[in-house]
Amino acid sequence: MTKRLSKKQRRLLLQVMSLMTVVGIGATALITKFQSTRADTQTEVVTDSTASFINSIAGTASQIGQTYDLYASVLMAQAILESNSGQSELASAPYYNLFGIKGDYNGNSVTMKTWEDDGSGNTYQIDAAFRAYGSYAESLYDYAAVLSSSTYAGVWKSNTSSYQDATAALTGLYATDSNYAAKLNNIIATYNLTAYDTASAATSSATTSGTVWNSHRGTYTDTATLAEDEAWATQAQSE
Repeated sequence: MTKRLSKKQRRLLLQVMSLMTVVGIGATALITKFQSTRADTQTEVVTDSTASFINSIAGTASQIGQTYDLYASVLMAQAILESNSGQSELASAPYYNLFGIKGDYNGNSVTMKTWEDDGSGNTYQIDAAFRAYGSYAESLYDYAAVLSSSTYAGVWKSNTSSYQDATAALTGLYATDSNYAAKLNNIIATYNLTAYDTASAATSSATTSGTVWNSHRGTYTDTATLAEDEAWATQAQSE
């Protein structure tokens, strides 16, 4: 004769089985279905906000990749991870700092609290100045300039055979997180970011939007605006 479990026992059993599922041990179809439903809902929310963020930086990242010998996929994955898809306070307007770079940018900065490590595993909070930009594009181009340093030579396309080599090079160098490469690789695979690593993707992005990169404004504008800015810059230099 099978003994019926009490409500408390059934609740405890469900919790144990749920934990078993997390660590990779099989559980009942009911628990699996429940967790899948939650996971699908969470993924949908993240995907919507992340997809929108990807659309906002794709054109710039693609062109940067071709210009700076970098993987646009890695650049975009880092931006997604470091800025929480543009949702962090530092990444939001009016700062647009997608990579948490400290210091100032053309004299512009914002002071925020951040955590530091004393080298012995002890963390403490300090106020630090972070670079403030006028747009996502400025943040992306500035970070690309940082990666152009020989310190990050292992990230360059010309020194790697795949984006996985680049994410591996960033681990322990840009970030101390031992799982940094795995996190970036997962983002790249999930959102098919390698599609932006080709020259055709960069050209397509610019052509589709009908705009060109305007270095004077740190953003994309139409060709007429770029021509006006170029003329202004030339005149200013001659005066």
